[in-house]
Amino acid sequence: MNDKSDRSITAGVDWDAEAAAFDDEPDHGLRDPAVRLAWADRLRDWLPPAPADLLDLGCGTGSLSLLAAEQGHRVTGVDGSQAMVDRARTKLAGRDAAFLVGDAAAPPVGEQLHDVVLVRHVLWTLPHPGRALRRWRALLRPGGRMVLVEGVWGTLAPVGIPAGQLTALLAPVAVRLRVERLSDDAALWGRAVSDERYAVVATV
Repeated sequence: MNDKSDRSITAGVDWDAEAAAFDDEPDHGLRDPAVRLAWADRLRDWLPPAPADLLDLGCGTGSLSLLAAEQGHRVTGVDGSQAMVDRARTKLAGRDAAFLVGDAAAPPVGEQLHDVVLVRHVLWTLPHPGRALRRWRALLRPGGRMVLVEGVWGTLAPVGIPAGQLTALLAPVAVRLRVERLSDDAALWGRAVSDERYAVVATV
């Protein structure tokens, strides 16, 4: 993710227009074999044994969805951009996966329950992250887990959600959680990074 000055920048982005170039970022498209392997290894550690029902919110073009499907999971992806969803559908054609256009904070999946809710670089953009977490918790089966990849970006006017803030928001809905620091793993990002990047795996 590039440095951003405030949350409104992401709110004003035309994600349909961004879809064509979205995968050019190393950690979006996962085109580099080393980056792809790094994310596949992390997902294998974060996710339960396959097959599990995984809900990928803010799925973009479906790169993480594809890794999860390749590991034997059943995937439902949700994104607010029709163009992103179209690319995800193409990327996962023939896989056990479905993609919907909708709001990540209130995904249009009805009362369908999942084993995993996976969200990367989305929660910090939402106006009510605590409310979104409670909604996501309600979409999980007992013993399910949320896998949340977040961070804090920028130096002059940093934006994001610090790990401590996220774990505090999760405390009312999780029975246990762990935080993994990701900043030092350059393979995940295709380059060295100095900002705060992390994952929280919360079991509910």
